[in-house]
Amino acid sequence: MVAFTAAVIIGGFALFTLTGAVFCWASLHVPRRLGPTPPNAVTVTVVAGDTVNLSAWWLQPAKPNGNCVIVLHGIADSRVSTVGFAPMFLDQGYAVLLPDSRGHGASEGRFVTYGLLEKYDVIVWANWMKTAGCHKLYGLGESLGASILIEAAAIQPAFAAIVAECPYADLKETAEYRARQMLRIPAFLAGPAATIAVNSGMFYASWAYGLNFRQVSPIRSIARASSPILLIHGLDDFRTRI
Repeated sequence: MVAFTAAVIIGGFALFTLTGAVFCWASLHVPRRLGPTPPNAVTVTVVAGDTVNLSAWWLQPAKPNGNCVIVLHGIADSRVSTVGFAPMFLDQGYAVLLPDSRGHGASEGRFVTYGLLEKYDVIVWANWMKTAGCHKLYGLGESLGASILIEAAAIQPAFAAIVAECPYADLKETAEYRARQMLRIPAFLAGPAATIAVNSGMFYASWAYGLNFRQVSPIRSIARASSPILLIHGLDDFRTRI
């Protein structure tokens, strides 16, 4: 009986760990979306605090006003999708920086860390923009990019104002919500299964890579931020809850 109980415990832990490893790997790696450099853009790079090389496109207006905007894309996307935002800022005299987030596009990075490391990357970019002659800095982020900007604002008030479109409030809660949506099983089973998958993934990320994703919570970060933040969220957004 003791041997059977031990076997069940060991088997359960092994299954929990395996689930975490699979969930973690799928969450930390996304396809890289690349595209040609726009004719009016210059490719620039910075080195993050952990020596990862980050890449961005830098666009200058015809009549500069001395201020600049950084635009951050969402998960599994890249700066290619943010190019469309540039004209409305360039036309008003703002220089525009369009970075690839770490683990995306042309930026290096072993993992996507959902703001855990990216928030510090944004501060590095903000410092670069200052050295490039920017007086006031502004930020626009979509989904993951929006959450990263909020997390960065809690570290340092680098931006005069931030627009955050459809950020997630808390990484763990959002991961469980999306996992429940992905599972094609009855709701009374999907809830516990999603909770197990997310908790095992976070356990594995902490154990294997030293990444504590429980720290990623824009809703807690925004309470410490002093920068003005405009939150935008569509009522029909089925992927991220308000």
